[in-house]
Amino acid sequence: MTTTHEPPPAARRPTGQPDAGLLSPVRAGTPVEAAVGDVAWLQAMLDAEAALARAQARCGTVPASAAAAITAAARAERIDVRQVALAARETANPVVPLIAALTAALAKDAPHAVEFVHRGSTSQDIFDTGAMLVAARALRLITADLRTVAAALAPLAAEHRETVMAGRTLALHAVPTTFGLKAAGWRQLVLDAVERLERVRGEGLAVSLGGAAGTLAGYAQYAGADTAPAGLLQTLLPAFAAETGLAVPVLPWHALRTPVADLGAALACATGALGKIAADVLVLARTEIAEVAEPAVEGRGVSSAMPHKRNPVLATLIRSAALQVPALAMVLAQCLPAEDERSAGVWHAEWQPLRECLRLTGGAAHTAVELVGGLTVRPQAMRANLAATGGQIVSERAAAALAPQLGRAAAGRLLAAASLRAAQTSRPLADVLAEHPDVRRHFTPRAVARLLDPADCTGAAAALVDRALHRTAPEP
Repeated sequence: MTTTHEPPPAARRPTGQPDAGLLSPVRAGTPVEAAVGDVAWLQAMLDAEAALARAQARCGTVPASAAAAITAAARAERIDVRQVALAARETANPVVPLIAALTAALAKDAPHAVEFVHRGSTSQDIFDTGAMLVAARALRLITADLRTVAAALAPLAAEHRETVMAGRTLALHAVPTTFGLKAAGWRQLVLDAVERLERVRGEGLAVSLGGAAGTLAGYAQYAGADTAPAGLLQTLLPAFAAETGLAVPVLPWHALRTPVADLGAALACATGALGKIAADVLVLARTEIAEVAEPAVEGRGVSSAMPHKRNPVLATLIRSAALQVPALAMVLAQCLPAEDERSAGVWHAEWQPLRECLRLTGGAAHTAVELVGGLTVRPQAMRANLAATGGQIVSERAAAALAPQLGRAAAGRLLAAASLRAAQTSRPLADVLAEHPDVRRHFTPRAVARLLDPADCTGAAAALVDRALHRTAPEP
């Protein structure tokens, strides 16, 4: 007899419960989550419909009373988002059932306005304009958090402009640097991200107004015989942009997907900037390094199996977002080669990746505010770790100092042999060098010790920090 193992009834029954963020803790409970959720997206599309009616009223093609009634009825709380989602399976997009629901609500309040809903428009005009509204609202949250991160990094960089630490390349000690320079580099990336996002928000988020095939023919039909179709470019298009606060596009962009691809690319750069901070913190917070630590919050970072651990949760969450957003942004870029005047499946493939890019970036930025604002820096550990190689971390400087006396090639060979001997004998490099006859002829043991002091070997690090801190965040 064959035994079947069926899931319990609760597992088989669809619940209709929205995505609660169970598998995406980086954005769970953050402000951006609500700003890009289903209800927010629904409201943005309703806002686009209402803005279109008001713009048409400005142009005299829709009665002002009808535009006011449409605006009053365009409220997400009056519409069942789940029912719209289910009905969208029959139309491949949520705008068609949304218009039906809006029309039904309007019929109860202002029947005279029903005929003016969605007049001359097409689903993509409303969805894409709604998407740009969602993006604009999310970017305000994201850039505000990024500015806060940059503001916290500036004093951190200034305070530690001369705090010497090991510079690491290919995971190993390379030459000394300063923690201030590292923090200044983090800030530089964050400011780069703010600039890109502000540029996209100010110039790249445009209304979508094209009608069925991007010619505005439907809008022209309702504008009446007295309005030339070309006149819509000087009347309806700027009026619609003014009502939404979005930019005016040169052309309808149903199949010209640069706005979405550019947005995705800017979000990928932003999470990449935050991901660099997170990656560095994860390395520097390792037990055997312990040069920085995340802000301590009771109960955070506990392990289910190891009571002694306090895991670097904030950096882990940020890094998880930084690894996901570029891949999602790639999907948006892949949607650029759309066929015809409107794509089948390509446009539709953008929606969820775009939302994930926005909410992951927003979650990472919000998390980074806490990480950077409460980061513990441990200069003593940094100094102690510099001694791990017994002075070999400054062998580059020693080779440069010996080159004028011995020749560059000979100095390099001498330092390589001395470094190997120091490692094999567990002795400081300064002691090994001081014993070498070629070194003794030109340097006293005290001079060799000074030569190998990491604090005197940070180059222009402090000056670079000062230079970087002159840069300010762009105006919002």
